[in-house]
Amino acid sequence: MRTTIGYTIESIGYVVGAQGAVTFASRTFFGAEWGWVPKIVDLPSAAYLGILAVGLALVAVGVNTRKAPARRDTA
Repeated sequence: MRTTIGYTIESIGYVVGAQGAVTFASRTFFGAEWGWVPKIVDLPSAAYLGILAVGLALVAVGVNTRKAPARRDTA
């Protein structure tokens, strides 16, 4: 179960991080809005770096959850 939860959190992190990166890059370098997030909420360009950071944090948590050793009850 721990592995499944880790992969799920990691996968969500990749999607969230990619959306933050793509939207930041498109607004900053191309003057357009790509991705799903701008269709939901209008944020300043710097806020998309925060979304990227949240995505990276989710990836890190997912990897750590997945790689954590299983607990053994010695009772």
